[in-house]
Amino acid sequence: MAHQRIRKFNTAKMYPGKGMDNDLCMAVRAGNRVFLRGQTGFDLDGNMVGIGDPAAQAEMAMQCVKTLLEESGAKLEHICKTTIYITDRAYREEVYTVIGRWLKGIHPCSTGLIVQGLARPEMVMEIDVEAIIPEADA
Repeated sequence: MAHQRIRKFNTAKMYPGKGMDNDLCMAVRAGNRVFLRGQTGFDLDGNMVGIGDPAAQAEMAMQCVKTLLEESGAKLEHICKTTIYITDRAYREEVYTVIGRWLKGIHPCSTGLIVQGLARPEMVMEIDVEAIIPEADA
């Protein structure tokens, strides 16, 4: 089975004037595995939500995670691993509370990192997700 690439885009449109020209996508389904592009406070149309509000950005990121998983044939329950990036230790509780509400009862493995910055200065959090669709659901 060929990899399914969902919501293809080019960085020249997302980051105008930066000299980038990379062909990417928001999700890749490879067999029963799903890899998502890191999700932030940007909605799937490229509009920023929650400038200065880590919880609002986490909420938008998780809404996008759910949508992208569904478009890939997966569910939140199929998430196996998350990596959460925040730009300030003070955001940890707000961001993790939102993500925890979305993933209640799922019990994924998770890694959290505090980073100096993300791709755009208004981003204060990002979540990276990997999911595996069980054979019974594939």
